[in-house]
Amino acid sequence: MRITDYFCSTMLDDIKVLNEKETRGGFGEGILEAGKRNPNVVALTADLAGSLKLNAFIKEFPDRFVQCGIAEANMIGVAAGMTIGGKIPYTTTFANFSTSRVYDQVRQSVAYSGKNVKICASHAGLTLGEDGATHQVLEDIGMMKMLPGMTVIVPCDFNQTKAATIEISEFQGPVYLRFGRPKWPNFTPEDQKFEIGKAQVLAEGTDVSIIACGHMVWLAVEAARMLAAKGISAEVINIHTIKPLDEEAILKSIRKTGCMVTAEEHQINGGLGDSVSGVSSRHCPVPHEYVAVMDTFGESGTPNQLLQKYGLTKEHIAEAAEKAISRK
Repeated sequence: MRITDYFCSTMLDDIKVLNEKETRGGFGEGILEAGKRNPNVVALTADLAGSLKLNAFIKEFPDRFVQCGIAEANMIGVAAGMTIGGKIPYTTTFANFSTSRVYDQVRQSVAYSGKNVKICASHAGLTLGEDGATHQVLEDIGMMKMLPGMTVIVPCDFNQTKAATIEISEFQGPVYLRFGRPKWPNFTPEDQKFEIGKAQVLAEGTDVSIIACGHMVWLAVEAARMLAAKGISAEVINIHTIKPLDEEAILKSIRKTGCMVTAEEHQINGGLGDSVSGVSSRHCPVPHEYVAVMDTFGESGTPNQLLQKYGLTKEHIAEAAEKAISRK
């Protein structure tokens, strides 16, 4: 059964917030469960065990944890070497240090070699907040999706991050798993089965498709509710897997609605929007509005302040949807 069948609601009111939790907490619970299921799962970190919520894993499996220190490039190389002996290494650090700082090592030692390394990246996007632009990586989805053979996953909440973390332990090949720092609405089922490469249709609609990933999925749901109050029917799709992309789900939706909005906590260039646009331009060109960071670096501030300043709110998504509809 496809996950789109498992969790599809025609009613926005059926989507309820269970609680608010950090997606990085979902990773922490997920790697612990993955470790219990598979003795080959090992965790590596670059001096960020606490930030990546690894303490429970370390307590349960102290001999399957490697503290690499502030040496991210070395961590990637160590992880690649571990796979030769059949281990399933999860590397953990901030998203900026998982990509920009170590791109050569990821390209050469992991992607080019097809190593079974799981690159787990926390504190992604603007919602890292007060740590500022040097830590707020907004280019990582584009960087990682361009690597041949790299699977790129951006779950939307705590429960989905946990499910994805467990699932990638069973997946053969390099994975980039991106998640965040702040507490965020947790609304997908606790017992969900995560299926790599299969989108979730959260709400069906007929007037516009809203296609989102990560933290922006919840904001897309709220935007759809705002639009519904105006009599506009929005279809909301959670693209938790950027690569491989569920082209079938995207095309089915935009052929029905005739226009779309993409929403992501990432640069406008190279991310989810460009991937979706590529599918549309090849098979079904429709009006497309982007909600993304407009070719700029971030700055220090609270997550909500930054989302507002850089145009990543439910209001911005709803406004983009109305603009897309007007262009039909």
